[in-house]
Amino acid sequence: MPAVLAGTACPRVVRRSATRSIAILATLALSSHGAVAQAPAASDTAALARPLKVLDPAYMDTTVKACTDFFDYANGRWLATDVIPAAYASDGVSRDMTDQNELAIRSVLDDVMAKRHTATAGSTDRKLGTYYATCMDSTRAESGGIKPLDPMLDTIAAIRTRGALVQTIAALHERGIRAVFAYGPAPDFHDTFHYIAQLQQSGLGMPDRNYYTDSGHVADSLRTAYVHHVTRLLVLSGMAQTAAEDGAHHVMALETALARAQLTRVAQREPKNIDHPMTLDSLRALVPSIDWRGYFQRSGLAHAPTHINVNEPGYLQRVNVLVDSVPLADWRVYLRYHLLAQAAPWLSTPFVHEDFSYASLFTGATALLPRWKRCLQSSDRQLGEALGEAYVAKTFSAAAKARAREIIDDVRAAFRERLLRLTWMSDTTRAHALDKLAKMGEKVGYPDKWRDYSRLEITDGPFVLNSQRASIFEWQRVANRPGMPVDMTEWGMTVPTVNAYNNSTKNEMVFPAGALEPQTFDPNADDGANYGSLAASWAGHELTHGFDDEGRHFDAHGNLRDWWTPADSAAFSRQAALMVQQYDGYLQVDSVHVNGRLTLGENIADFGGVLTGYDALEAALARKGRPGLIDGLTPEQRFFVAFAQSWREKDRPAALRSRVTTDPHSPARWRTNGPLSDDPDFAKTFGCKPGDPMVRPADEVPHIW
Repeated sequence: MPAVLAGTACPRVVRRSATRSIAILATLALSSHGAVAQAPAASDTAALARPLKVLDPAYMDTTVKACTDFFDYANGRWLATDVIPAAYASDGVSRDMTDQNELAIRSVLDDVMAKRHTATAGSTDRKLGTYYATCMDSTRAESGGIKPLDPMLDTIAAIRTRGALVQTIAALHERGIRAVFAYGPAPDFHDTFHYIAQLQQSGLGMPDRNYYTDSGHVADSLRTAYVHHVTRLLVLSGMAQTAAEDGAHHVMALETALARAQLTRVAQREPKNIDHPMTLDSLRALVPSIDWRGYFQRSGLAHAPTHINVNEPGYLQRVNVLVDSVPLADWRVYLRYHLLAQAAPWLSTPFVHEDFSYASLFTGATALLPRWKRCLQSSDRQLGEALGEAYVAKTFSAAAKARAREIIDDVRAAFRERLLRLTWMSDTTRAHALDKLAKMGEKVGYPDKWRDYSRLEITDGPFVLNSQRASIFEWQRVANRPGMPVDMTEWGMTVPTVNAYNNSTKNEMVFPAGALEPQTFDPNADDGANYGSLAASWAGHELTHGFDDEGRHFDAHGNLRDWWTPADSAAFSRQAALMVQQYDGYLQVDSVHVNGRLTLGENIADFGGVLTGYDALEAALARKGRPGLIDGLTPEQRFFVAFAQSWREKDRPAALRSRVTTDPHSPARWRTNGPLSDDPDFAKTFGCKPGDPMVRPADEVPHIW
């Protein structure tokens, strides 16, 4: 998953595969029914017919030599027969686990929806049930048109001054629309016990700045498609065709100017590039065209923050020029489009289909998901902790939580032993690394306290406004945090999420209950399987993120501080460069290669995870004794097969092409074969020899953790 680098208004990276965030765009669905609970269709319950295992021998293809291509050896029979469902960009572990989790979540939502009128007024259950019911009410969405958006559209249309422009941008930010730039409090890089206000680049309609700046036929065709998409949304909203076409070209020109000033994703991986704290007066001098006190006041802050981390000063300087120079008519159509784009999934059929059609260019999906899945995802995303307690009661026992913690603690002990044995690290740096490891927190399963939704307003509809109200609730919950103590109990993911993360500024790793189910973890499974999946590809991975090319810049308290000696830092960089070269050599899709620099942190975490997970398994076997063969495999062989099956995934080419630009994770094949081909314990376990494809030359193997 990711290393969550504090300092961003929302996490830039999310653990196991960023395909998940892109794939969500492809799940926007339309249903012909209203707010009525329905039994899942046969296709929806298919997951129940195929119970997941941490290691499933049926997925293996033993006609493939383990030392030739271990990903195919462990997953080949599944790869040969699996067909990616039309509504998805990919298929595999994450989708299978999410499908099962969603059935449990749906039972919760159907229950609160059915009882919403009898639930206590103002209760969380009533709000959650009403939220889901209004989302499921497709009849109202069809008949309402864009009328619910009229007040905000009128506000945009009335912009006649630069001051009104800034006020409107603030109003859109409150509704979750990151127009022009983004504001959000986060732990201060240099005082992580307190929040600081943060401003960062944002405001693009395409997935990344490179889509605006790249050259070539593919890039040109995607830009053309984007202009057509903007045009169609504007026409659907009531603009004349000619005016919409003209407006779409102005949107593209404005966003291109914004994109050219933005840092690349690779550049953002270096913490110093996004660390620019300054006073409010300095911010006003940097960007005088924006009335910052007015912006913060309109955003609901009790007072303007005195200190702000401006992630990318050069970007805001460009914004300053554009706010002054771009005609207000162009700003009006830009803001109109972004309001429509956010609302489109919840409007009538033409909006939904246009939204899906454009998203599918980046996912390859060819069908919409059923409406209940679309509404479930929105409920989890915006009211996730309201779902969490009921979900945990259905799926995650206290015994399972205790067993998962035992494995995670074994991984922590194994990483400590690796730190003690490192030959390239000095004792000075080692002492700091051991201190950081000892102080690294862990959250497993679910929060100790649940979020208070008493201030959330949810009405009987229309849903598009309930969605905005949920965004406003979240904005108001956190907007005034600058200067306040950091809430160390807060989770950055909802409980049912099939994911995990490492938060560098809190120095913690977090494992939601949704990720602690088969295929990731089964308290009744053997250690070889559990340690190959949970210990290696999850716990070891997340722990290593605290010491990857980004995480290593943060100390035991989460502060951005250089605790490395110059020689040790140089040694780390030399080893990391070997990993960049390794992954640059792998194909992503067609003739496009993996971006070794963009994926470096995840590749380091994958490698550190498998090394540390194996050590943890060996310690557990020494403590508890070795079992006999299971499915004809030794514990060590089961460890590596489970590791490979934890990355079981098949992707559409369109998704892989977009991921090479936006995703810091390598494709599943290289997340398996890459670290294993560098691992001498893997070679020993399967008898691989120098010259085999799964054994890389010794002088090319990185030695980091």
